[in-house]
Amino acid sequence: MKTEITIWILRIAAVGILLQTLFFKFSGAKESIYIFSTLGIEPYGRIGSGIAELIAAILILIPRTTWIGALGACGIMTGAILSHLFVLGIVVENDGGLLFSLAIITLICCLGLLYFNKSKLFNLLKK
Repeated sequence: MKTEITIWILRIAAVGILLQTLFFKFSGAKESIYIFSTLGIEPYGRIGSGIAELIAAILILIPRTTWIGALGACGIMTGAILSHLFVLGIVVENDGGLLFSLAIITLICCLGLLYFNKSKLFNLLKK
């Protein structure tokens, strides 16, 4: 029972952060445009990453596909974190490091989800 509650807390936290950032990506918020312009991939990177995050969020919410969504979100968040560390900086547009922190939290939640689904990952590797 405790494990299931923990898994749902990790799911909701990761999905909540992923979905919350979609509004800014899809609405063309100035912060999102700044980030992806700085990375040199505006607008396609902004829209593409938004679509990838939406797919990952949906997959995380479905118990049978949680591990697939978590794996995808780990990749997306690793890219976001590396972008912050090597190009953007931890603080972007005076956000106090909020976006960087949210990426770290999402990555940790998804790593937790992968841990709880490790048997599915190991079965995939055995094939």
